[in-house]
Amino acid sequence: QNGPGTHQYVHWMWKRAPEYLDIVHWTGNGFGTRNISHNLGAVPEMMWVKSQNAYGWVVYHKDDGNTEYGYLNTTGAFSSLATAWANTTPTSSVFTVGSSSIVNADSVSYVGMLFGTVSGISKVGSYTGDGNDGRVIDCGFSNGAQFILIKCISHTGYWDWYDTKRGIVAGNDSRLRTPDYSAQNTSYDYVDPSNSGFIVNNTNGDLNDTGRSYIFYAIAAE
Repeated sequence: QNGPGTHQYVHWMWKRAPEYLDIVHWTGNGFGTRNISHNLGAVPEMMWVKSQNAYGWVVYHKDDGNTEYGYLNTTGAFSSLATAWANTTPTSSVFTVGSSSIVNADSVSYVGMLFGTVSGISKVGSYTGDGNDGRVIDCGFSNGAQFILIKCISHTGYWDWYDTKRGIVAGNDSRLRTPDYSAQNTSYDYVDPSNSGFIVNNTNGDLNDTGRSYIFYAIAAE
């Protein structure tokens, strides 16, 4: 989308749908462990939680487990915090928050976005880097991915965002990173298309560095 002057913008939007995405709201009570009901219709595999106060976007991912958390708005590695998810794995009807102020401060309103894997449509997953180019990440798709989000969780690293509107191609890609206020980088071949999902390359060690742990979320092309 074109903005004022020479600025261009990209928007990513999700639609609530069974097993794919649900959005929930709750008000924190500041103590103990509590279950928050949801209508995803499946076990949430990734959750983004944001208070309507000063705290950042808190992230849960199934492949890092219920003792770990990270932030969508920082480059930090994921770390342990028992009072975030109360060491409790979500179920198909509820997810659990602990007493931490990042998810349950007294009288603070929170919003949670819950993501799931839908066969052939979306994939919440992870991989361990092997240091090579041409690494195929199989998402079970048939026509490749139209949206890819990747984060290294074992080490400091940006959240990398790719989409077919700006280009997921067999060549240099248009990469946006968060948190980063810079314009998109189009100088390297970070990812490539693959019918089953997508391909990551080890450009500058960003997406497939040996032994590092990465999480991803991908949406299939139509």
